[in-house]
Amino acid sequence: MIEDFWEKLSHVSVKGAEYDSRECQPHPRRLEGPWLDLTNCVYGLLDDREKNRLIWLHGAAGAGKSAVAFNIAERMKGHLRPTEYDTIEKRLAGSFVFSHKHTKRSTTGYFFATLAYQLACTYHSIREDTAGSIMENPALLDPDKSLRDQMEALFLQPLWKL
Repeated sequence: MIEDFWEKLSHVSVKGAEYDSRECQPHPRRLEGPWLDLTNCVYGLLDDREKNRLIWLHGAAGAGKSAVAFNIAERMKGHLRPTEYDTIEKRLAGSFVFSHKHTKRSTTGYFFATLAYQLACTYHSIREDTAGSIMENPALLDPDKSLRDQMEALFLQPLWKL
C-alpha cells in the first residue's frame, strides 16, 4: 500500500530540480574574496543548532546568489572538503532549483512534493508518514493545491516525527 503512494509521489517529484542534477550543471562558482566570506558566514549561521534559520539571498541578476547557494548545498551534502567552519557534514536532505526554462521548475506547484520525495529518500523512517498524508488527501499531489497544505502535510508533519 505504501509503495503505491510512494510511486505516485515519485511521479510528481520533479527530476532535475536537485542542485546537483545534470540539468543544473555546471554549478556557478565564485569562491574568492567577499563570496567566500559570505559563503562561510551563511554556513556558520546554518551550523548554529540553537536557532532555526531562513536565509534569503537577494541581489541583482549575476550578483553571485546562485554560486553561494550551490556552494552551501555542496558543503552541507558533504561534497566539499571540510574547512575550519565545518562542524557537521552531510546535512542536506533536499534541494529545489527554480528555473524559468523548465515548466515544472518555474512555479511552486511541485516544490513541496519534490522536497517530500527527497526527504523520504534520505530519511526512510518518514516514508510511511508521507504516504499516510497522501492517502488521507491525494489532492496534496496536485500542483494547484494550497502551498500551506502541501507544506504542512508533506514536509512539516513528517519532519516533526524524526
